[in-house]
Amino acid sequence: MRLLAALLLALLTPLLAGAAPGPWTFEREASRIEMSVRAFGGWRTGRFEDWRGSAVLDRAHPETARATVTVQSASLRMSPSVATRRAIGPGFLDAARHPVIRFDLKSLEPLGGDRYTANADITMKGRTRAVAFPLDLRIDGDRAHLAGALTLDRADFGIGTSGPWNGLVGRQVTVRVMLQARPA
Repeated sequence: MRLLAALLLALLTPLLAGAAPGPWTFEREASRIEMSVRAFGGWRTGRFEDWRGSAVLDRAHPETARATVTVQSASLRMSPSVATRRAIGPGFLDAARHPVIRFDLKSLEPLGGDRYTANADITMKGRTRAVAFPLDLRIDGDRAHLAGALTLDRADFGIGTSGPWNGLVGRQVTVRVMLQARPA
């Protein structure tokens, strides 16, 4: 009887904690990865349309959280379309030579309630940098909702650091994520 009770508790603990710790898959149709940068006297925004990702989330042990998101750099769409061509071209993201942007979540540090500090590595154009940024994580039944924003210095990744455009585009790029995930 004790063995059965222990087994039942082991099986129910992830559900009682509010999230199955096993793999979660991000749902692209319900999610967004966006960027904005000051350029040419105004703000330019864009959205990455082709990306994939999965995560392991356990609210009882946020320090064990892991996630990987791979973004196709050529999938960035900006308005006007000439901005898209420049952004994914050789002077900036260089999507032809560096087709993937990779985000690797290493851990979550609780800040209270649904707020965390996300510790991650971002790789673009062959350069990896560690980042930490605030993230909201809310789990409702079989859906997890993650939202956060981080600011990157594009020069840290060798993006747009030479040529005439360097002085016309701000170095600080804000990336916003609004992701929804479900158990895989």
